[in-house]
Amino acid sequence: MKLIVVSNRVARAAANEPLTGGLAAALLPVVERTGAIWVGSSDRLRDSSQKDPFTAIEALGAGALAMVELPAAHYAGYYEGFANSALWPALHSRLDLVRVSHEDYKSYREVNAFMARTLLRFRKPDAAFWIQDYHFLALGAELRSLGVTEPIGFFLHTPWPSVTTITGVPNHRELIEAMLAYDLIGFQTADDRHNFLDYLSTELNYAVDGDTVSSRYGISRCAVFPIGIDADKFAAQAVRASSHPEVSRLRRSLNRDEKLIIGVDRLDYSKGLMNRISAFDQMLTAQPGLHRAVSLLQIATPSRGTIDAYGALQGELAKLVSDVNGRHGEVDWTPIRYLNKGFGQTVLAGLYRSAQVGLVTPVQDGMNLVAKEYVAAQNPVDPGVLVLSKFAGAADELDSALLVNPHDVQGMARTLALALAMPQNERRVRWEAMMAKLQQRSIHTWFSDYVAALQAAHLANQPDDEAGSAEPGWSEAPPLMTAPRPELPALRSVSGEGFRFN
Repeated sequence: MKLIVVSNRVARAAANEPLTGGLAAALLPVVERTGAIWVGSSDRLRDSSQKDPFTAIEALGAGALAMVELPAAHYAGYYEGFANSALWPALHSRLDLVRVSHEDYKSYREVNAFMARTLLRFRKPDAAFWIQDYHFLALGAELRSLGVTEPIGFFLHTPWPSVTTITGVPNHRELIEAMLAYDLIGFQTADDRHNFLDYLSTELNYAVDGDTVSSRYGISRCAVFPIGIDADKFAAQAVRASSHPEVSRLRRSLNRDEKLIIGVDRLDYSKGLMNRISAFDQMLTAQPGLHRAVSLLQIATPSRGTIDAYGALQGELAKLVSDVNGRHGEVDWTPIRYLNKGFGQTVLAGLYRSAQVGLVTPVQDGMNLVAKEYVAAQNPVDPGVLVLSKFAGAADELDSALLVNPHDVQGMARTLALALAMPQNERRVRWEAMMAKLQQRSIHTWFSDYVAALQAAHLANQPDDEAGSAEPGWSEAPPLMTAPRPELPALRSVSGEGFRFN
């Protein structure tokens, strides 16, 4: 099987460069180890006169990254418009932030159709397409309209909201019906799957049979696949990163016996950053004895700055941090260290290990891999404490964390103080329980479980005679360590750009 993974953007895996978002952290090791081809935007746009949409291809371990130029005429409406000003806020239950036009939806569908035509380059009898996230809800239907009969699966990295919320998205019926072109639709949590199936039955009047539904496209299966990490690999990275210059400087900058709380997020309204800072403020107000004894390192990487809601959040958050520092700070102690930049995985692993508390408090999140990375990075002998929002998908697995309601600022303040005072024995018991779950449900398990389910779902859609003639081994997930290099289109070398398609 040749697996083609598709997302809005392709991320690179340089160890010293920051990764933005959980999707990149999840997919890079999958591509590297399995021989998949990851197709996505190159961050460059094309005009209508250009013939070949591919700009470059780069090898990544056993797999490859293939970059595409998306159409300039529709990109803003597709990305800043419908995807991130309609779908993203709705999927995170923020209908008050939905700002979208009919033209934005048309551009969204145009880009989905464009990507479908582009992917025909990779179509072969043994190909399977795995589409990632909300940018391409309609891509499966566009591929089917072009005659693609190979397996097509979809995985949603965000939450899926209630029926009443998703119906606030313009063109929701047309869009969600198009999603039924996928053989398999994957979700992070059982609640997300329930909400999706509830919509199909109540809004589209489909008869849902367990986790499957029949439509004009055939049978679609809806299943839960919580994303994991390679916990052992990340733990080893954290040990090595302890001596990294940036990590060493951080430790030297702390007062004697001063504890560190860390938060690492994209600058996004779904992350609960304003309430988080307010909770830290209230803890210091309620417990003056913690002055100089604890500080918060908040890393908030800017994203989508051209969208009004994000620009407003950046200004509001910066002002709040300044107010808290002005209220509690001293000449030789700054309560909050607030950084608007990203860090590479190696540095982050070392920073996580240096912090006595990991603070992960989104108001809505599909999974949140920062929570899992923080746990994996800890010293097994003297681990830190994870304070985690119960509205993050990771809370379903990491139930030994201190779970909080991110809307309850006073409750979070009390829980933070509890985390700072937790004795070592309790910290170790909680950490061991969470680490065991991370090792059991790794990124590689997520991949192999999904691919096996996609193959089975596709076979269920085939006539009996075709299903019976499937190649031996088709129903088994491909091996992770011995997958062959992917077959790629003909390439020619171009100086400064790696390789290009002919």
